[in-house]
Amino acid sequence: MAKTSRTAAAAPTLDEDTSQVEALVYASISSALLEGKLAPGQQLVERELAAAFGCTRGALRKVLARLGFEGKLVLEPNRGAFVPSPSEADIRAVYRARQVAEAGVMVSLCGVLGAAKKRALAAHVRSEKKALREGRVDDAVRLAGQFHLLLTGQAGGAPLVDALAQLVAKTELYKALFDPSKASMCAPEEHEQIIAALEAGDLTTALDTMRAHLAELEERVVQQARARAGRDLKAVFASAK
Repeated sequence: MAKTSRTAAAAPTLDEDTSQVEALVYASISSALLEGKLAPGQQLVERELAAAFGCTRGALRKVLARLGFEGKLVLEPNRGAFVPSPSEADIRAVYRARQVAEAGVMVSLCGVLGAAKKRALAAHVRSEKKALREGRVDDAVRLAGQFHLLLTGQAGGAPLVDALAQLVAKTELYKALFDPSKASMCAPEEHEQIIAALEAGDLTTALDTMRAHLAELEERVVQQARARAGRDLKAVFASAK
């Protein structure tokens, strides 16, 4: 009988299998959230999810804990995991925090946007446009958020990026929950205006463009959240008869 080659690929270990399962569950739940497939306040029942993914409840709980830490889910002791159901005040507070943080980024970069930074930003905007042309809406939304993080990294480095990333993640989730249309995301043209204003040292235009864009997104999400809050169960399930 032939001997097994020592150079043959080793079989996946139990830890590797578990990590792969957790990564799949994490990616699936995150995608469902960001695609607006889950409703605000909806409970994610462990038993049902474990059966759907064919995983242990222990592995599932690790994923839910991670999503809770990232603010993508709300974990309530003795009750379980729920899709966030933010109030209007919650939504406005996060958008206003972004306004303050990103105004500081504009001030830091205005007039000092070097050639290398401009090239990196311009290349990113081209990726945004390409995703839109090809109809890859999910990629376009992700890239739109990353533009703001790229700007922030150029202004303040990793600590500031980490702080803003949490705010961006929350606003992306709010958009997905209440206003998942393509019109609710950043327009590449607005990003180009910001780059041009920063390069020219035009702080007023840079600030106005950023503020107007975030304010528009905030109002769209708030209006949709109000409309959803006004829907009663009878209206929601009327078509089920």
